[in-house]
Amino acid sequence: MWAVRRPPAQPNQPNHPNRSSRRTPPTPPFDAPAARRLRAALNMGPEHVAYGMRASYGLPYVTEDLVIAWEREIATPSSGELTALAGVLWCSPSELLGKPRTLREHRLARGLAPEDVARSVGHELPAYLRMEELDDWRGTDRQSAALAGLLGLSLPDFITVTGRDAKLADLLRSAVTTRWQAYVRPVGKMVPLDRRALETALQELHQDYQGQMTATLSWGGDNSDSSAAGREFLNRIVDRFWTTLQAISP
Repeated sequence: MWAVRRPPAQPNQPNHPNRSSRRTPPTPPFDAPAARRLRAALNMGPEHVAYGMRASYGLPYVTEDLVIAWEREIATPSSGELTALAGVLWCSPSELLGKPRTLREHRLARGLAPEDVARSVGHELPAYLRMEELDDWRGTDRQSAALAGLLGLSLPDFITVTGRDAKLADLLRSAVTTRWQAYVRPVGKMVPLDRRALETALQELHQDYQGQMTATLSWGGDNSDSSAAGREFLNRIVDRFWTTLQAISP
């Protein structure tokens, strides 16, 4: 058996018991298959990657076993480790990232320092870092537009990063279970889209949901079957909304 060796916790590290009250920074979304593919393309073994990270990036604890653990998704590299790994593999950090989900992950994917983002959007650095830590974006419309441009956020990503997914999901659930027409304006205020496209998307979602519920009962399913189908539809309502919009867009 091989063991994954990590550096011992130091008093100034977030995971040291003397500082347990502090949050440990979340690790970036790591694309393990991409790391394996890039390493293989360079004809490098895990031991070569580990040596490069130790020799060139001052990470003495990185071993062959740790690199293997990353590639097998047993462990996840920290932000600093990911940057060093990208250097050894001659790629950008974004090539080793999975799909970004949070504000911090989108920043990492762009290879930007928090100072760069804070300055560009007009926030003080401590305030911006707190937003990343709590995953709670607080900015004016102008600052939000600057953030979207700087990080290259799509509309779905922008809604997620600014913490509006839950509210959008609530509006969409109400739209498909009641009268969708009443929710065109509230959804439109949150999602700046062409009104006609928005109306078409809400109408199609409403029809899909109602049709699925009707079909479940007409196939002889009991109320539990219908409820399960309805819950599954509503749980993924935001994803269905973006997929529907994409399908109807020219």
